[in-house]
Amino acid sequence: MGDLVQGAFPRWAAPAWDRQQRLWWLLWSRCPGLGWQRLRALEAGCGGLAAAWGASAAELAAVPGLGEGLVAGVERFRRRWGPRPLEAFAPRCRFGRGVLVPGDRGWPGGLGELQRPPLQLCWQGRGSLWPHLGQRRSVAVVGTRRPSLHGLSMAQAIGAALAEAGWPVVSGLAEGIDGAAHQGCLAAGGAPVGVLGTPLGRAYPLHHALLQSQVARQGLLVSELAEGAAVRPGSFAARNRLLVAMAAAVVVVECPVVSGALHSAELAWQLELPLWVVPADAGRVSAMGSNRLLARGATPLLLPADLIDQLGPGPLARRGPGSAPPGEPAEAEAMAAEGLLAAVGGGASLEQLSLALDRPMAELMPRLLELELAGRLRAEAGLCWRPC
Repeated sequence: MGDLVQGAFPRWAAPAWDRQQRLWWLLWSRCPGLGWQRLRALEAGCGGLAAAWGASAAELAAVPGLGEGLVAGVERFRRRWGPRPLEAFAPRCRFGRGVLVPGDRGWPGGLGELQRPPLQLCWQGRGSLWPHLGQRRSVAVVGTRRPSLHGLSMAQAIGAALAEAGWPVVSGLAEGIDGAAHQGCLAAGGAPVGVLGTPLGRAYPLHHALLQSQVARQGLLVSELAEGAAVRPGSFAARNRLLVAMAAAVVVVECPVVSGALHSAELAWQLELPLWVVPADAGRVSAMGSNRLLARGATPLLLPADLIDQLGPGPLARRGPGSAPPGEPAEAEAMAAEGLLAAVGGGASLEQLSLALDRPMAELMPRLLELELAGRLRAEAGLCWRPC
């Protein structure tokens, strides 16, 4: 399907970028005609993106994949922002808040397996969900925009079951199966993750505006399109690769033979992810594509509980009311929470907290999430937290 590449990109494993590096990446990513491959070539050919801003037209033309036509567009883009572009760009993009770029520590590692990784991920909602997405600790639920009543009810039930088991539910917020899965997740008090084919400020379909706002409040909205970016027909198909790259497993509820859900299923197979499919009537047009996946070896999903039995508890699985971790009394847990808040101070990253408290990051993450849900901390890009 053209979405995979052999090996990960070395720079993605590098330490977090500084503020100026992030701004250069964000600025250049808005230049028309520059996708992932060309932007990487520009960075390598000019000795960095900052140096590329001052490169001559001849130097730009020598960069593989650019050529005279694209160089003219780059020249127009540079003239628009002037010789000191970051001074004008930084306030406009709020220093990259609400945006992840490939050099950030919170950037999902699964995106490195794609041939066309996104240049950025704009987000809104619970930033504390990023570590789970980065570790592929979520489940993608996809399907047709025109499902049967059975497909809709199954999607809702699956979304609710995953939420109750503590699994973030990733889908595309489209009509039909996507929306039903998110509605089930929301109703069960779970963490829905909507991967959009539009910028964050635009709802499609329009009548999903309320659902999209609910997902943003209770979970997370994600888009690779910056505000004001043009939405093209391929934008909705392109988002499929993102939701699969952040998931531990993919569930196809119902889809015809021509469907974006089939693209998600093919990519799941290429990434060697578990693929479940809900069986449907053999003669139903809206399910012919998903039924064929069963014939090719996908796992049939008859009951949502079967999925939970296989997956086990998710990263957001709740403990019983008032319970503390084994061997830790409630008073000690409360003291630990206060100590964590004190360490956060005016703001701190996960790495800084781990060093300050001499505790593993994996141990601190659940506590940070609990404090966020309690309204005492606010998560920001780059795995940072600030007091509310």
